[in-house]
Amino acid sequence: MKRIDDTTGLKKKAIEIRRSILSMLSAAGSGHTGGSLSMVDILVTLYYSKMNYDPKNPKWRDRDKFILSKGHACPALYAVLADVGFFPKSELATLRKLGSRLQGHPQYGLPGVEVSTGSLGQGLSVAAGMAIADKMDNINARIYCIMGDGETNEGQVWEAAMTAAHYKLNNLCAIVDFNKMQIDGWCCEVKSQGEYRDKWKNFGWHTIEAEGHDYDSLDKAFEEAKNVKGMPQMIIAHTIKGKGISFIENKVEWHGISPKKDELAKAFAELDEQEKDLVG
Repeated sequence: MKRIDDTTGLKKKAIEIRRSILSMLSAAGSGHTGGSLSMVDILVTLYYSKMNYDPKNPKWRDRDKFILSKGHACPALYAVLADVGFFPKSELATLRKLGSRLQGHPQYGLPGVEVSTGSLGQGLSVAAGMAIADKMDNINARIYCIMGDGETNEGQVWEAAMTAAHYKLNNLCAIVDFNKMQIDGWCCEVKSQGEYRDKWKNFGWHTIEAEGHDYDSLDKAFEEAKNVKGMPQMIIAHTIKGKGISFIENKVEWHGISPKKDELAKAFAELDEQEKDLVG
């Protein structure tokens, strides 16, 4: 894995990943921008700091596994997988093209993708099954699953939550990209889920809240989760939909559209300024 040990390095990598996401989506002319950008810092933390994997051996028995339950946000995952070496970066330009391995939802068969996802609500069930299987096979690895907050309106999520708690799956860590928006607007207006942290806690999960764009907060959350015994872990990562691009942030219309050429140039200019600020 490409390990990055300093916060500045992780921030620079996140800027690079956001550039890739926006380029892919603009070239494709379609896709999901807001939710891809909101989870970048979570993915960067996992793939460059926390997870154990080998791009040269994607099926390595003892690897940590990642499930992107909110599959429509796959441009972020593709950008990271290509950067760490699972497949060539040149392939990113084929997003959503006929015959491409990079479709609008992740498909099993692409190196680094553990399972086809995108029918919302199903990823946590798959992750729980993998966690049970690893325990049965005495594999000392961790399973990570990112869901959207709107996605957790799905009843199957809570069936999986009960299953994971019942089997005491301490090797399972779920993360909710809690950007508080879904395709139809603010989550609390579409279907309020009440006291969100308490809900997961009451379902038998060790529940942690983190700032989803703060690397120190994410690091502490993942380290705490790793040391939990006898319980699955839920990290509620507070994020901003469209994070990093001012004219996309918290704009519900950017849930399912891609940037045009002029918007891409404007977004790149913002990312360039962010990178200059990091360099000092």
